[in-house]
Amino acid sequence: MKLYEYWRSSASFRVRIGLNLKQQSYESVPIDLRLNEQSGEFTDINIAGLVPALRVGDDIMSQSVAILNYLDRTVPEPPLYPADPIERAQVEALVLDIACDIHPLNNLRVLGYLKTEFAADPETVNRWYHHWLEIGFDSLEHRAMAFKGGDWFYHDTLSMADVMLVPQVLNALRYEFDMTPYPQLMHIYEQAITHPAFADAMPRNA
Repeated sequence: MKLYEYWRSSASFRVRIGLNLKQQSYESVPIDLRLNEQSGEFTDINIAGLVPALRVGDDIMSQSVAILNYLDRTVPEPPLYPADPIERAQVEALVLDIACDIHPLNNLRVLGYLKTEFAADPETVNRWYHHWLEIGFDSLEHRAMAFKGGDWFYHDTLSMADVMLVPQVLNALRYEFDMTPYPQLMHIYEQAITHPAFADAMPRNA
């Protein structure tokens, strides 16, 4: 397998965690989004020009959640979702809270567009970033506490929710977002990054 990724991309980070959890070996192919390396030859890999993309044999997959779901179906252990249909749907909702409602508003190309097309200064961009994080994390903190508040997000069992949460919290810390109002999210993050699959996938190790 080849993983086309950008080291600081939270979506790439998610897939590295998943590959590590499933104990899958892969070749990392770096794509530097800052240098627009996602254009040109990389669009032959992923026409959208986005990372990550995973090549398995002659097949290419894009979108981190789709890649992780593929891994979960082909390498069942350890599972990323509960077996019970209702519990699975609850974890899927947490995944979508992050993948659809938080991350897209704060990814690199959106922040870049704010700067280039609307002349947003760094303080304004930071306010934008923090605004959407606050809305998203308020909801996630409430959900985490409702699920019994253990070391892992969903009923204290490692799941896809943790794979999604950890990169998002790391990004929040990078942008100096105050995590004080979110003690349970921060606890999950701090516990998760001691797990080898998460620690080895950290951007500094990519």
